[in-house]
Amino acid sequence: MEGIGGDSAAVASPLPQWGNDAWRIYQYYLDKTTPHTAYRWIGTLVVAAIYCLRVYYVQGFYIVSYGLGIYLLNLLIGFLSPLVDPELEVTDGPLLPTKGSDEFKPFIRRLPEFKFWYSMTKAFCIAFVMTFFSVFDVPVFWPILLCYWIVLFVLTMRRQIAHMIKYKYIPFSFGKQKYTGKKASPSSNGSRVD
Repeated sequence: MEGIGGDSAAVASPLPQWGNDAWRIYQYYLDKTTPHTAYRWIGTLVVAAIYCLRVYYVQGFYIVSYGLGIYLLNLLIGFLSPLVDPELEVTDGPLLPTKGSDEFKPFIRRLPEFKFWYSMTKAFCIAFVMTFFSVFDVPVFWPILLCYWIVLFVLTMRRQIAHMIKYKYIPFSFGKQKYTGKKASPSSNGSRVD
């Protein structure tokens, strides 16, 4: 009987193989974009602008936009939050330095920048595709959704900023800090007093 036994198991179906090859190529190019942060974000802004133009052009899909906004707010909170929240974790000592004499501990995000970018770009692409299906165009009064989203954003950011102030962390780094040497004191200006 053909199809039963070890002979047919060795021959792989071409469709899963093509899917695997396509996924590898996709992952290869995705990995190549990792060091190009500015270009990745410019591309995401272009995708977001295309989505906004599409929603403006069709004058609809406000529920999709609202869901996208809530999802992006969730991503932003993950991006701004530390990996280990000092409020939730009970440890022997503080995890984030609270004084200048404490040991420096770098800020580690709960959602890394690359995953934040990738999820945001993917969300805009999915929302863009959803605008081509009328089932997602639910008639709503969009100013109410916009006001509700703004209130959610303000309350969430206020809570997040209060958390940052309370635990004294800044979720942004502006490159590696460089040693500039000792600063000269005003009394020692280099001249000798005899």
